[in-house]
Amino acid sequence: MIKSKNHSKEWVMVGLGLLTMSSLTVFAEPSSQKTEILSFEQAISVAQKNDPWLKGNRHQQSAIESLSIAADTLPDPKVSVGLVNMPTDSFNFNQEGMTQFKVGISQVIPRGDTLELTSRQLKIKSQGYPFQRENREAQVALTVGQLWLDAYRVQQSVALIEKDRSLFLQLVDITEASYSAALGRTRQTDIVRAQLELTNLDARLDVLAQEKNKFEGQLSQWLSDYLSGLDDPLSTNLALHDINLGKQIPQMDLQQSELVYADKWHKPEQLISYFTQHPAVVALDKRIEATKTGIALAKQKYKPEWGVNAGFGSRGDDPTGNSRADLMSVGVTFDLPFFTQNKQDQDVKSAISQTESIKTEKLLLLRQLLSNYSTAKGRLLRLNDQQRLYREKLLPQMYEQAEASLTAYTNDDGDFAEVVRAHIEVLNAEIRILTLDVAQQKILLELNYLFIGANKATR
Repeated sequence: MIKSKNHSKEWVMVGLGLLTMSSLTVFAEPSSQKTEILSFEQAISVAQKNDPWLKGNRHQQSAIESLSIAADTLPDPKVSVGLVNMPTDSFNFNQEGMTQFKVGISQVIPRGDTLELTSRQLKIKSQGYPFQRENREAQVALTVGQLWLDAYRVQQSVALIEKDRSLFLQLVDITEASYSAALGRTRQTDIVRAQLELTNLDARLDVLAQEKNKFEGQLSQWLSDYLSGLDDPLSTNLALHDINLGKQIPQMDLQQSELVYADKWHKPEQLISYFTQHPAVVALDKRIEATKTGIALAKQKYKPEWGVNAGFGSRGDDPTGNSRADLMSVGVTFDLPFFTQNKQDQDVKSAISQTESIKTEKLLLLRQLLSNYSTAKGRLLRLNDQQRLYREKLLPQMYEQAEASLTAYTNDDGDFAEVVRAHIEVLNAEIRILTLDVAQQKILLELNYLFIGANKATR
């Protein structure tokens, strides 16, 4: 009987030992390798390549550029043709001397430099579209990158829990067999505790499954247009659900890392130069420049609009057969902008206010970028401290605690519940480290978005 008792205890030790060994692996291999792996860089590239917003923006720029060419052209001349002063008693073309067949042409000449300024305003406006696309591509990279990282965190968390779940399942079988044989120190409460932890792991897997569906659904909307194509081998292997993201977390290079990791916090006036060349800011600069041209355009309304016209009237012979002289007329028309208080003055004021309004948008955007930078830097520094704490102190201590509790239990000097609790804490710590690593990469994505164009500003 003593031999059998020791044999049973050895099986419990083997089960718990396997559980301890499983905790040493922080990132687990994906459970399936049937589909093509969608890497972090690949997801962003696919999303940017197939973003319909970018295509629409290019069409908008093309439309504005075409309008700028058309705007610098005089309006089409107008031609008039008609019968003038036809007698109604006889409708005889030759009866009256005033009757004539008249052809006229007129041309409007816009005020001052209206055509040139309108064309210039549209050209400047079109110059902002490439910066809008650059900002959009960066936003897509930020959004898709964060979705990929969220899905990766869930996928790896599931892999870690499933690995521990399989070992807890073995542990339940071992404790039940030991209890049934009435061998060793195995008690019914040990079985209940092992089953309870197994149920808790199942509940956590259910929550993660919901998160997995959410993040994969959000990620797939950026990939669906691309996957409908047949010109790339990835489209035939990558599924919209159960996306395989692989096991490697991206290691991004932080732009302006010296600034971010500097001990001192820079003042806003020292940081503003890093954000003035951000594409979203430059796009607003182009709008401001265009509205400034709009002010000059509004001032052209103080100048008269000219029009020239010419006409030729053909007359018939008189009743005696003598020919009548044909008639020609030439004229100039122009308006008189005398009453400017409620029209031209207000148009100029409106153009000035519009320019100031966009300047306010730029100010608010710069303040937002500065605020986002300050927040992201603070979060990153605290996050790095947490990572060091978990990796250098907490996780090694938890490993030691798990080993110690296992040793005490196998030497009849410990509690089974303490052994299980220690190993669950190790699992939680590993998932926490995974969460911290993902959060760090997400913050790096945010900071890199903020520093687009910063190298141009600091050259």
